[in-house]
Amino acid sequence: MKTIIQYIRQSLTTKLAAGILLLTTPIFVLALGILFLQSRNDIRQEAKERATSVLYTTSLHVKQYLNTVETATNANDWLITEHLQPDSLLSLSRRIVMLNANVNGCSITTEPYTFPQYGRYFSAYSVRTGSDSITTVREAEYEYFDKVWYKKPHSQGTACWVDPFDDYNEGTLSASEMIASYCKPIYDKDGRFVAVISTDLSLSMLAKAIDGDKPYPNAYFMMLGEDGRYYVHPDTTRLISKTIFDITDAQSRPDIIALGHEMTTGQKGTMHINIGGAPCHVCYQPVPGTRWSIALVCPESDIMKSYYHLTYIIVPLLIVGILLILLLCRRIVVNAVSPLNRLVSQAQLLTAGQYDEQIPHTTRPDAVGRLQNSFATMQESLSRHVSDIHRVNDETQQRNAELQQARQLAEKAGKQKTAFIQNMTHQIRTPLNIISGFAQVLRDDIDELPDSECQRITDIMERNTKTLDRMVLMLYDSSESGQSEELLSHRQQQVFCNEIARESIASTHQHFPRLPIKFETSLPDTFYIRSNALYLMRSMREILYNSAKYSDKEQITLQVSATADVVRFVFSDTGPGIDEADHQQLYQPFYKVSDLSEGLGLGLPLTKRHVQNLGGTLTLDTDYHEGCRFIMELPIHQDA
Repeated sequence: MKTIIQYIRQSLTTKLAAGILLLTTPIFVLALGILFLQSRNDIRQEAKERATSVLYTTSLHVKQYLNTVETATNANDWLITEHLQPDSLLSLSRRIVMLNANVNGCSITTEPYTFPQYGRYFSAYSVRTGSDSITTVREAEYEYFDKVWYKKPHSQGTACWVDPFDDYNEGTLSASEMIASYCKPIYDKDGRFVAVISTDLSLSMLAKAIDGDKPYPNAYFMMLGEDGRYYVHPDTTRLISKTIFDITDAQSRPDIIALGHEMTTGQKGTMHINIGGAPCHVCYQPVPGTRWSIALVCPESDIMKSYYHLTYIIVPLLIVGILLILLLCRRIVVNAVSPLNRLVSQAQLLTAGQYDEQIPHTTRPDAVGRLQNSFATMQESLSRHVSDIHRVNDETQQRNAELQQARQLAEKAGKQKTAFIQNMTHQIRTPLNIISGFAQVLRDDIDELPDSECQRITDIMERNTKTLDRMVLMLYDSSESGQSEELLSHRQQQVFCNEIARESIASTHQHFPRLPIKFETSLPDTFYIRSNALYLMRSMREILYNSAKYSDKEQITLQVSATADVVRFVFSDTGPGIDEADHQQLYQPFYKVSDLSEGLGLGLPLTKRHVQNLGGTLTLDTDYHEGCRFIMELPIHQDA
C-alpha cells in the first residue's frame, strides 16, 4: 500500500487523473440516474404514440377491406337490374367473387315468385371454397326472408353492413367460417324492390390481415360490435358468443366495463387497464363506416421490456463509465508530452532513410511545440530534396524509354520504307513491262496483226497506263502534308451529290469497262453540299476501285441518301469481304492483306484522311456479311 501511495505522489499523470476522476464521478452517476428515470416516461409516451399510429393505420387497412367489398358490390348492382334472369344472377354472383380476392362469397336473393318457374325462392350463391376454387349454385329453398342480411336492407332501403354471423343453413351451400356481409337492396327499372345482393367478408381473413401490423410481440387486436360482441380476438372461443361485458366480477373490474362502454359508443382514446392479471395499454377507435370498434392491446411487459433490461446494464455501465473517465484523463495527460515520443520515432525513421512520413506542425507555443515545428521544417526540407532527386531519376528513365521507343519506331519506319520502295518498284514495273512488251509487238508485227488483236493490245496498254497514273496520283496524295490538305479541303464548293457519284462510277468504268455498278439515290439531282470536289472524287473513286478489284464483280452498288445533318454514300459489293482480323489495321499506311495483292497499301488510308479532312467519317459496316460495305458520311452544313 505504501508503494502505491508513493507512486501516486511521484506520478504527475496519475495524480491529475485521480483528481479529475473524483470530480467527475458524482456528476456522472447523478446524470445517469436522471436519464434512467426520464427514459421510463419517454418509453411510455413513445409506446402510446406508436400504438396510436399503428391502430390508425390498421383501421384504415380494415376500412380498405370493407371498401373493396363495397366497391365490388356497387360496381355490379346495375347489372342485376339490367339482366334480371336466373343464369345472369348466377354468373354475376360468381364474377364478383372471382374478381375480388377480399370477397369470401356473394348471394343474390330475390323477392318471392320473382321467377315463377322456381317457385317462391330463388337465391344465386357463390362461395370461395379454396384459394383457387369457387362454387356457384342456386341455393336450396329456405326461408331467407327472415335473415338479418335480407330484412335490414329491405326495411332501411339503403346499403348497410350487418354484424358478423354464422352462415350455416341446413341443406344449403354455406361458408365454413364467420362472415360479415355488405347488403344492398336492388330495385327494378320501375322502382320496385326485387332482390338483395349480399357480399361476404371473412372475419378470419380480416383478422389475419390486421394481425401482422402489431407493434409488439405479444400485442393483439380486438374488434367489437355495437353490442360489445367480439368479432376479432386471439381467443377464438369468445368470437360472437361472448361480449366484453361478460366478466365474472364486474364490480372489481370497472376498467374493462369502462373500455367496453367507450368502444360500443364509438369513442376514441387510450386507457391503462388490467387484462388477465397483467397491466396493458389499450388504444381504441371506431371503424369508419360501421358501428364496430377496433382496439390495440399492448402488454406493459412488452412496452417496458427494454426499460427492464436497462436495469441489468446500469451497474456495468457505471463501472465502464468510470474506467473510461480514468482512461480519458490519463490519455489527456499523456498527450501533453506525446510530441517528444513522436520526435524520437521520426529521428529513427530519418536515420533509416525514410523521408515520406511527415510530422505535423503544431500551434503549441511552449518549448515542446517550438521543437516540434523546427523538426517538421527540417524534415520537409529533406523530403523536398529527396523528392527532387527521385523526380530527376524518373524523368531520366522516362527519356531513356522514349529514346528507346523512338529508335524502335525509326527502325520500323526504315523497314517499312524499304518494303514500300520494293513494293512500289514491283507495282510500277509490272504495268511498265506490259506496256513495253506490247509496244514492241506493235512496232515489229503491227502489219501482221488483225485489227481486233491490235485493239485488244491497245486496251491493255491503256488500262495499265491508267493503273500507273492512279499509283502516281496516290503517291502525290501521300506526299501532301496533312496541314496543306486540310487547308485545301476547307475550300467550299457546290458539290452535287448525284453528279459526283455518277462521275466516280464513270471513272471506275474506265478501269473496268464491263463491270456492272448499280446506282441508287433518294436525292434530287439539284441536291448539293459545301465541300471540296477533288478530294471527295478521289475518295469515292478509290472505294469503288477496291470494290471492283477485290469483289466477285457480280454486284456493286452505290447508294446516296441524306438525313437532316449528313449525306451518306454507301458502297456495297459481293465477294469474300475483309477478314475480322484485318479490321484494326485496315487504315494503316502501306498495310496490305496479302503481300501478293496489287496496290501500294495507300488507298484506304488516304481515303480515310481525305474524308476526315472534309469533316466526315468513313466506316466499315461489320454487320454486312455478303461481301464488303463502306459507309461515308459528310456534313451537309459546314462553316465557310
